[in-house]
Amino acid sequence: TLVNVAWSLQRSDHGEQPFWAAVGLAAVLGQVGLPGGGVCLAYGPTNNLGSEQRLLPGPTLPQGRNPVDAFIPVARIADMLLQPGEPFDYVGQRRRYPDIRLVYWAGGNPFHHHQDLHRLARAWRRPAAVIVHEQVWNAHARMADVVLPATSTLERDDIGHGLRDPLLIAMRRAIDPPGEARDDYAIFAALAARLGRDGLFTEGLDARGWLRRLYDETVPKWAEAGIALPDFDAFWAQGGVRIPANDRPVVAFAEFRDDPVAHRLGTPSGRIELFSERIAAFGHADCPGHPTWFEPAEWLGAPAAARHPLHLLSDQPHTKLHSQLDHSAYSLANKVAGREPIRLHPDDAAARGVADGDLVRVFNDRGACLAGARLDAGLLPGVAVLATGAWWDPETPGDPASLDRHGNPNTLTRDVGASSFSQGCSAQTCLVQVERFDGEPPPVRAFEPPHFVARPGPASGR
Repeated sequence: TLVNVAWSLQRSDHGEQPFWAAVGLAAVLGQVGLPGGGVCLAYGPTNNLGSEQRLLPGPTLPQGRNPVDAFIPVARIADMLLQPGEPFDYVGQRRRYPDIRLVYWAGGNPFHHHQDLHRLARAWRRPAAVIVHEQVWNAHARMADVVLPATSTLERDDIGHGLRDPLLIAMRRAIDPPGEARDDYAIFAALAARLGRDGLFTEGLDARGWLRRLYDETVPKWAEAGIALPDFDAFWAQGGVRIPANDRPVVAFAEFRDDPVAHRLGTPSGRIELFSERIAAFGHADCPGHPTWFEPAEWLGAPAAARHPLHLLSDQPHTKLHSQLDHSAYSLANKVAGREPIRLHPDDAAARGVADGDLVRVFNDRGACLAGARLDAGLLPGVAVLATGAWWDPETPGDPASLDRHGNPNTLTRDVGASSFSQGCSAQTCLVQVERFDGEPPPVRAFEPPHFVARPGPASGR
């Protein structure tokens, strides 16, 4: 018996508990460390679970040491900006939110993945400046003070590799960067030069020089594992190398099962802990030392369901990766009247006078958005599913009474930590109501480009 737990369960109120309970269930079944048995997380979305490939160190940049020790869990961005100096708990520690005056964001899009986007929009006004790297004019770019155009993976050279990947890939750029776009390294190198630290940052290497160094550092590491790599020039010319698979099956915790003393786990006891003295000692009321069921803040059994009687799940879209390429023809073809589709059980739709293809307003006290109804008898009644990824298109950012015209579920989700232990995202704990939208819908403006003005010349005095 293999107990498989989907990633999404952690993104809910008390989201650690299902995982801990699954580990406990697998332990009492007694099949941890056996082929096809035990427990795994997200078997399917990642390539390192059940893969026959070898676990090898990939090319990695030196990390150095950040002299700033302030830290927040990534899902607590808005809390940090709105509550500087306030305390928060995390993994048994009491910390304080730093006072952030400048936000510099390279990689990712908080106006896609964060929760309660109107709250985030209000928090975004507090810093003196927000600088972002972006490839497209999405909400992330719209909400910034300075946008530095960055290249996509097709417009720069790189090396591709992941844990247990069967390939090490020479990611040669396919086209030249458009306009004034630069890759992230070139942007940071130029900024370092302005700060008088270009040599410290670049170490005298351009982007290709760094790729060569990272590859050359990987060659002896893989040689120790019995894999001979060609030199960098040959690797780059042939486009990559295929990595030989393991000569025996990969079974998680097999060595631990064979000899739990010689192959201790990373827990304080070295064993699977159904009860954790360490976590119990943290004193978190919402995360004791053993798996426990807690009533979620929002669920169909709560009094709040009287006003918002549908449980909203926000899964990953099948027409894009997160929000990437939402403006592409493939993604747009999946829209309903230009909006992200929301799946409803036919009984829930009929009770609201909603037919397949109707525009609906999805709302709760945190916000409201438009979506296109798609009926799905395979859903549990009382559950609605609105995939993430629609570029946020609010009429008035920061105002919950305004309407997101495009169908981003994070207009509606909770920006509350899963627990005092993890402080993770709790987006899947979300109640909403749905009603048919009558009248003329507002146009979607998510994909409208910015208005450009001519760069001032020398005569302007700037």
